[in-house]
Amino acid sequence: MITLGRIPYINCYPVYGAVDRGVVQLDAELVTGVPSDLNAKMAAGELDISVVSAVEYARDSNRYLLLPDLAISCDGPVQSVALYSRLPASELTGRDVLVSRSSMTSVALLELLFENVWHARPRIVPGDAELSDVGRFAAEDHVARLVIGDAALLLGAGAGSHVPRYEHAYDLGAAWKSWTGQPFVFAVWVAQRTTPVKDALAAHAGLILARDWGLANLPALATQASAATGVPEQRCLDYLSGLDYGLSYPHLAGLTEFFRRLVDKGRVPNGTLTFLPAA
Repeated sequence: MITLGRIPYINCYPVYGAVDRGVVQLDAELVTGVPSDLNAKMAAGELDISVVSAVEYARDSNRYLLLPDLAISCDGPVQSVALYSRLPASELTGRDVLVSRSSMTSVALLELLFENVWHARPRIVPGDAELSDVGRFAAEDHVARLVIGDAALLLGAGAGSHVPRYEHAYDLGAAWKSWTGQPFVFAVWVAQRTTPVKDALAAHAGLILARDWGLANLPALATQASAATGVPEQRCLDYLSGLDYGLSYPHLAGLTEFFRRLVDKGRVPNGTLTFLPAA
C-alpha cells in the first residue's frame, strides 16, 4: 500500500472530505502533516504521493511528477495567506516580519512582493502562526506577521477579543493577481518518480473523484470546517468557494511565472513541469 500525504487545513477538505466519509475509497495510507512536514517527508522519500508546497516541486522537480488537474489555487484573494502589519508594507524596511515555517510557497511569494511591489527590505524571521497561536498574538510584539491556513481565517474574522487589530492587511493572492494578472498556485499534488505508475494513477483517479464530490458538497464541508476551527460557517463557505482545485492552462501560466521569477532570483533551480503519464 502506498503512503499519501494530506494537510489538516480546511482548504484540503474539498479533496479529502469524500475519503473521510467513505464516499471514495483510496488504497493508500493517509499521513497528515502541515505543508513543511509533508515537503520534508516527500524530499526524504518517506511518502509516495502528497500535496506539497508549489516551491517544493520547483526545488526538486527531477524527483517528482505532477498529478494533472489537481492543485490549490486562487485567482485573486485567497483569504488564508495574509500579511498583517501595523505599518504599511512599504514602510517595513529594517523591521522584523514573522513568517510561518509551515509554507515555503507563501514565504517565497511574500519575499517577491516585498522586492517588486512594496519595495521594502524587512528582516524575515521564521516563526509559527498556527491556529493555536491566534490567542497569544496580542502578547507578541511583532510589527508584522505572515499568517497562513486556518489561523489566517480566524484572524481575518477578528475572532476573539484578545486578537490584536492590525491596521494593514495584505491578501497575498490578491497582491499577486494585481501585480502579474495571473492566478496563483499555492500547492500541488505530486508523486515520487519511483512510485509505481499503476498505483499513482489509481490514487490520482481517486483524488479526482473525491475532489469532484467535495466541490459538489461545499456547504456540508463548510459546516464541518466551522466546527473544527471556530471560523463562521458562511466565511468558511465563501473561502472554499473562492479556491480552485484544478490545474488549468491559466493556473499553469501563473505557476510557471512564479517559478520563473524564483529562478531569476536564484532561489530554485531551473526545471520543467513534468506530469504523471496517462495509463
